[in-house]
Amino acid sequence: MVAPPKALRITLGAAVDRYLDAVAAQVTVGNLSPATRDNYAADLADFTGIVGADVVVDDISGQDVDTAIARFGSLPDRRFVDPARKRAPGISVATQRRFRQSVSKFFSHAAQNGWVQLSPMQWSVLNPTVRGGLRTARTALTGDQALALLEYGPGEPESSAVRPHERNWARDRFVLSVLAVLGPRVSELCGADLEDMWTEDGQVIWRIEGKGGKVRKVPLSPWLAERRDAYLAVRPAPGPQLSPEQRADASRALVRTGRGARLDPRDVQRLLRRAEQRVQLVAPERAREVTPHALRHTAATIMLSAGWDVKLVAQMLGHSSIATTGQYLDELPGELAAAVAANPLSVS
Repeated sequence: MVAPPKALRITLGAAVDRYLDAVAAQVTVGNLSPATRDNYAADLADFTGIVGADVVVDDISGQDVDTAIARFGSLPDRRFVDPARKRAPGISVATQRRFRQSVSKFFSHAAQNGWVQLSPMQWSVLNPTVRGGLRTARTALTGDQALALLEYGPGEPESSAVRPHERNWARDRFVLSVLAVLGPRVSELCGADLEDMWTEDGQVIWRIEGKGGKVRKVPLSPWLAERRDAYLAVRPAPGPQLSPEQRADASRALVRTGRGARLDPRDVQRLLRRAEQRVQLVAPERAREVTPHALRHTAATIMLSAGWDVKLVAQMLGHSSIATTGQYLDELPGELAAAVAANPLSVS
């Protein structure tokens, strides 16, 4: 029997840098999305911080991986700036699973490149399943809750904590409406350029570049188009404090911050926090914690409950398979009872 070749003695920090260079190349050729790259980078930065940048990759065991997964799961949810939410009981199950997948992808690459003889994932036994279930905010809003967000989200009165340059109600209404009605990924909205929307035969069309460089064209309703036009009328110019590269990028961006830079996912998260607080103030009975992904769930669930064909909803969301779309559907209160009552075999 021939002994397996010895693995290269490369540190985790160096190996992660090389792996992320390879991931960046996959993004360049369109095999991976920038959002996926950013997730890999964030997860592996956490993994390196837990395990240690100077540890040799081939010395990492399955138990080390399980320890890292457990420690990662106990970290506070860093998506929120609200101190109360930072004290939430750990990372969500979905994020823990993404972390495990990112680490697994890294070790597959490490095995292919001779950094490890065998991937330690073969001996990793932890599969995150608890934190009290998935976050409520990842499920769909009811129609009433979604309408409250669109009606009452932006506007006065506003918390004194809101900075002046963030007070762009037209932009906030447009962003909230697009996320709730069309359900794009937040990265797709933030990455959209002005030229990606145009009018064709009186209909505004949005060209969306999704995961893996896949392109879809989604029409805007007249109501959404009006909200877009209202925002474009007050869209700020690129800010003078931006670097030349940032100014060039901002000049193309569809949606900008109050300081004229391209809007990013963290800006959207803050926008949603402000909208949520506003609904809590004006209509507390209709308030709900919300994330961009919850609004993606909402768009899919409400449209299907209204009778849309699942293939059309999959096309709108940018799913190549309707099975994927099925994972986005959440039960709305009273939906099952309404469906049973509408059965043509039911007798009054």
